Parts: sequence; structure tokens; C-alpha cells
Amino acid sequence: QVQLVESGGGSVQAGGSLRLSCVAYGYTDGLNCMGWFRQAPGKEREEVARIYAGGGSTDYVDSVKGRFTISQDNPKNTLYLQMNSLKPEDTAMYYCAATYRRGIITGPADFDYWGQGTQVTVSS
Repeated sequence: QVQLVESGGGSVQAGGSLRLSCVAYGYTDGLNCMGWFRQAPGKEREEVARIYAGGGSTDYVDSVKGRFTISQDNPKNTLYLQMNSLKPEDTAMYYCAATYRRGIITGPADFDYWGQGTQVTVSS
């Protein structure tokens, strides 16, 4: 089992920055992929970014490319999401997720473990 605990959300003005953190507890050896998702009221959960174990390759949704950076500190079992140049449309609940799954990972259903979420609000 893996427990994920997010922190770092808050309220900022457009153009500002936030850094989200996600600490993983439990059996973290063998986790293949970790990611950040977000969900705004009335909208589906959207994958924002993911990072793979080993080589650390990353992937981002187009709307955040060049503004957000996903990274991880393995000794601290911590995943980060640095968010710069924030826009009002980035407002959402942000969730950390992790999976042991190998092979193709297509979306939220492929992630086994989820945090409780941290709210990000960007005002114009």
C-alpha cells in the first residue's frame, strides 16, 4: 500500500507561482509512474503531468507546457509540481497519483493510489 499526502496549494494572482508537494508513504519501491491531476468543478479529472521512475522521463498536457515542471526527490519520496505563470483556468483541486503499472498508462484509471488533493485558486 502507498499513501500520498499533498501540500502547497493556495490562492495566488494570475502570473504568480506555487509549488505543490506530494510525499509518498509505505511501499514505494517499484512505483513506475507518478503524476499530477486536476479537477475543476463540473469538469472531468485531467492529467497535468507525469514522471516515470528510472530515467525520469516526463510528459505534460499541452496547456501547461513551458509553465509547469514535475520533478521528484527519491530519497525524500517526494513528488513536486512547480507551477509558474499561473492562469485563472489553472484553478482546480490538484491530486497526486502513483502506479506500479508497467506498459502503456493512458489515464486516471491506470493509477492505483491517490492523495486527498490540494486546492489551487488563481484570481485574475
